[in-house]
Amino acid sequence: MATEPIVPSRIIPAGAPLPPRAPEPGEAPPWRTPPAPPVQPPADWHHLPPDPQPIAVRLTVDMVYPEPAPEPSRWERLWTWLTGLARPWQVCAALAASMLPIPFTGYSAGNTWAYTISVARDEIGVPQAYGLALVPLLIVGRVFLRTRRTLPLVALAICTVGVTGAIDLFDPVTALTGVRP
Repeated sequence: MATEPIVPSRIIPAGAPLPPRAPEPGEAPPWRTPPAPPVQPPADWHHLPPDPQPIAVRLTVDMVYPEPAPEPSRWERLWTWLTGLARPWQVCAALAASMLPIPFTGYSAGNTWAYTISVARDEIGVPQAYGLALVPLLIVGRVFLRTRRTLPLVALAICTVGVTGAIDLFDPVTALTGVRP
């Protein structure tokens, strides 16, 4: 691909004043001199001296880079990550569907799963209840990340609400010290 050389219309040296105004459309710039009339070759043109050597022109350009965009805040990065996983309307629809009451029971699917996990915590044990809550959460989360559909997102919201049935605020104290309430 052949490139044409850049021919500047005017080079303003450093420290020289700028022109008072830009030329109007179609108007010749005030600094442009009219072209010289064409030179008629003399009658004995075959006795002219040979063409002079070409002149090498070097043009240096100082690149001015724009200011980089500011770093996004923690909340902007979190929001970008969350909206990259699912659209906000999908998340709202999934949370609403997980909290809507099931007909003839009066309880939502998330509330029913949280109650099931809390009963498992009381009857079976704390580690088993965490396992019963977190294993489906991880499985459904993996399915959602692979499909990015709304139905696995609803199941993920139900499992997330269900984890609250396994959580007790005294669990970190018991895990660190061994003291039970």
